[in-house]
Amino acid sequence: MATTSDIRKGLCIRFNHDIFKIVEFLHVKPGKGPAFVRTKLKSISTGKVIDNTFSAGHKIDDVRVETRSYQFLYNDDTTYHFMNTNDYNQIALQESSLDAPQLLKEGEIVTIMFNTEDSMPLTVDMPASVVLEVTHTEPGVKGNTATNATKPATMETGARVK
Repeated sequence: MATTSDIRKGLCIRFNHDIFKIVEFLHVKPGKGPAFVRTKLKSISTGKVIDNTFSAGHKIDDVRVETRSYQFLYNDDTTYHFMNTNDYNQIALQESSLDAPQLLKEGEIVTIMFNTEDSMPLTVDMPASVVLEVTHTEPGVKGNTATNATKPATMETGARVK
C-alpha cells in the first residue's frame, strides 16, 4: 500500500477493480481546505483515460510491474509469438493486446510489461519506429503533385499505409 505522497508518473495502481497507469498528476494545496492530488489514469486493459482526485494521505494499492525485452518471432492468425531475449522463454499473445500488430516484422524487439504478482503480461510497447519495405504502390497521377501527394502503399508485412 502506498499513499498519495508516493504518486509519480508511470506508477501502476489498482483502482476500481482494474489496473491503471498514472499518466499525469498534480499535488494541490489550496489556501483553504485539505490538500489533494489530481491525476489522469490510463486503464491498462482498455486504454481509456480517466480523471480522478485523491485526498491527501489516501491509501492506494500500487501494483508491482517489471518490463522485459522480447523478440517477435511469428504469428499464426490472431496469436503472436515472442521470445525473451535473456532466457529464451516464449510467450503467445492475442492480437487484441497489441497496438499495431500489422507493423511488426520478424526479429523486432518489443518491451512487454508484466504484473510481478501473477506474471501476466499487461502491455506491449511497440518500437517507436520501424523500417519496412514497400512491396506495392499505385503509380502517381501526373499533375497531382502541386500539394502533398499521398497514395496508398502496401508494406512487406501486409500493412496498408498512406
